Amino acid sequence: MSLPDLLPIRPFTHPVRGEVTLPGSKSITNRALILAALADGPVTLTNALFSRDTEIMAAALNQLGITVTTDASARTMHVAGCGGKIPVASAKLMVGNAGTAARFLTAFVCLRPGGTYHFDSDPAMYRRPIGPLLDALATQGAKASARNFPFTLQTAGLAGGAVEIDASESSQLLSALLLIAPHARSPLTVKLQGGTVSKPFIAMTERMLRQFAECPRTYAIEGDASAASYFLALPLVTRGQLALPGYSIATSLQGDVAFAPVLAPAGLAVTEMEDRPGADAWVVTGAPRRGVTADFNAFSDTFLTLAAIAPLLTGPTKITGIAHTRKQETDRVAGMARELRKLGQDVVETEDSLTITPRPLQSGVEIETYHDHRFAMSFGILGCHNLHGDGRPWLSIQDPACCAKTFPHFFELLESLRQKSLAP
Repeated sequence: MSLPDLLPIRPFTHPVRGEVTLPGSKSITNRALILAALADGPVTLTNALFSRDTEIMAAALNQLGITVTTDASARTMHVAGCGGKIPVASAKLMVGNAGTAARFLTAFVCLRPGGTYHFDSDPAMYRRPIGPLLDALATQGAKASARNFPFTLQTAGLAGGAVEIDASESSQLLSALLLIAPHARSPLTVKLQGGTVSKPFIAMTERMLRQFAECPRTYAIEGDASAASYFLALPLVTRGQLALPGYSIATSLQGDVAFAPVLAPAGLAVTEMEDRPGADAWVVTGAPRRGVTADFNAFSDTFLTLAAIAPLLTGPTKITGIAHTRKQETDRVAGMARELRKLGQDVVETEDSLTITPRPLQSGVEIETYHDHRFAMSFGILGCHNLHGDGRPWLSIQDPACCAKTFPHFFELLESLRQKSLAP
């Protein structure tokens, strides 16, 4: 599906119904690519995500001499493990605006003694945190030409020992070190300076390290819980129900499954599908909509989903724990406040929070996405609301193709669900 530069969102005129198969998790796919590259033999990743972020990671590994062959139609990636050794001593690596690729690859190349690697990125990545990771790697002999992108990194291998890191701005900085720690020449221990954000992502990294320690030859990627947030919110916007096969709050590696309980006070009901026992599939149904208050520090990728639909809830919605998202793909706090005000909403913004009090929605608004996939998808869900009652589009998304970062077919899937809701 080719997307225009400006995409009017066609509202749902009937309650949503159908089934959504979630794309593979970006966070798990990029961790699994690194862990498979470090394995002692080949590993096949199934249900892998094919998006800009994961393709950046796969391309970089190929540049480093670690063969990654992909089959997008089968959603598989085959990785030739290098056993902790990096074949290519010099490379120019482009990491785009992929935080996981940028942080994980920076640490990964430090396994190579005598390596020289030049890292570049999209301009948006220039201001995202990487300095604390470079400081930690410097204690292992790595020398970076700068503390932000672009930079050249001279590597010396990992001697091991104690390494301290400040991960207060991004948990990925800590995960990057944890992923390579088992391959240091002597035991490497990582000590955290202060706290970190998004702690469930650290738990994900630790659990995956244990899984790969068992030397799997095939590894299944979970459906993306961050992407699930849009389809959890959609029935609140349109009424109706959706089935999400494979979405399991109980067993998931991903902290973003915490989004579903947050929406419960807003009127969301999530129950196990009675006709699929043991399938980890859930049904989502809409109910009366009320504003909520929640701390999103541990699962902040989903805060934009709630913020975008807050105009449809009764009473204020207060979202806290999001200061660190000012240094993600864009300043997500300021950007969300700006777009909601364009829609006529009352928004109070602090460094760490947004309080959104619903007001009548303005029509004819163009949503700026700031090259950030989560703005496009979150406001895409809001646009499904039948504001005028006759199916006329009232909200348009600028640069909808930015969804290619994690969910290339998002708007195609949304339109498919709209069409299915029309069927008798």
